Amino acid sequence: MHSITITCDDGFPLAANLFPPTGRLKGAVMLCGATGIKRKFYQPFAEYLASQGFGVISFDFRGTGDSLLGKVRQSPASLVCWGTLDMPAVLDTLKRCFNDTRYHLVGHSAGGQLIGLMPNAQSLDSIVTFGASAGRLANFHPWYRLKAHIFMNLFIPVSNLVLGYTAADKLGMGQPLPPKVAAQWRAWCSGKGYPVAGFGKEIKQHYYPELRQPALWMFATDDDIAGEANVEELLMLYSQLKVKRLRLTPKESASGKLGHMGFFRPDNKPLWHYVSDWLNHYHPL
Repeated sequence: MHSITITCDDGFPLAANLFPPTGRLKGAVMLCGATGIKRKFYQPFAEYLASQGFGVISFDFRGTGDSLLGKVRQSPASLVCWGTLDMPAVLDTLKRCFNDTRYHLVGHSAGGQLIGLMPNAQSLDSIVTFGASAGRLANFHPWYRLKAHIFMNLFIPVSNLVLGYTAADKLGMGQPLPPKVAAQWRAWCSGKGYPVAGFGKEIKQHYYPELRQPALWMFATDDDIAGEANVEELLMLYSQLKVKRLRLTPKESASGKLGHMGFFRPDNKPLWHYVSDWLNHYHPL
């Protein structure tokens, strides 16, 4: 593993890790994490993909992890920036680091929701996601919907007002979030869903209907956020993707639980073959 810096089109530096493949290069993967989750969380999974012959780049979105410059309350980062600036820069860097191969995106939650904002997303050869959905509160089970409403529509605005940022870490929900990131997260999930609620507002252009790649869409039956209804809502946006759905159950997990985060935990390494099998299908001849 090597630490690298990726420079976005607006000059912003992203902290990233590069994982060279073991043996001959089969393909290259950009690993895009969930909201507020540091790239370190995905390191065992990235190392696994590298051991299977894939070059990997993982990174921290601007305003989070080692890509936070200054104080979080002063960060101008937004979800839109993540999709329009950060992810395209990572893909460009992936191509420079691993030449003449096939390029894939593995996205967790937000890392799969924002692909349609990337102006260069059409150059990906395939897409794999886990827990990527519209995230719309209206589709949550009633008991979880109440909990989510309290977080989204009470905790976020109050935290932003009092602290100048969203202290998601105080609730065990990853890292502190820049105010615009949390505000967009709230607006999108409380409205028409992720990221449709931003169309015509902070999102002036997107590429969702233009993407036609093969995609593996994984979701867990015990995921309170990315339930089947929310998954299908997001896939309606990715209307031209050639999607294979993979429904995972808690019984397949070593811990008996997958939820929204479990797939990438090391104790679920036996499930990671679903991704490597998919990527191996696109191994260059």
